[in-house]
Amino acid sequence: MKNLIDFLNKLEENKTFYKLSKVRDSILVEIAVPGERWEVEFFDDGHIEVEKFISQGEIFDQTELDILFSNFSD
Repeated sequence: MKNLIDFLNKLEENKTFYKLSKVRDSILVEIAVPGERWEVEFFDDGHIEVEKFISQGEIFDQTELDILFSNFSD
């Protein structure tokens, strides 16, 4: 728990927005910074997992939304 509180304090000190949720047996901290989204999971056994989603900087137009919704119709 101390690791989680220390991490949240650092985010707040740096004025970084985050969102908390409970996932599986962990607390998930979602962080959005320009061009990146991070998911940091703090588990009750003390281990931490980090997953990063990094943009390649490519911008799409609205036709990309059709591709998004076509994934749901399968």
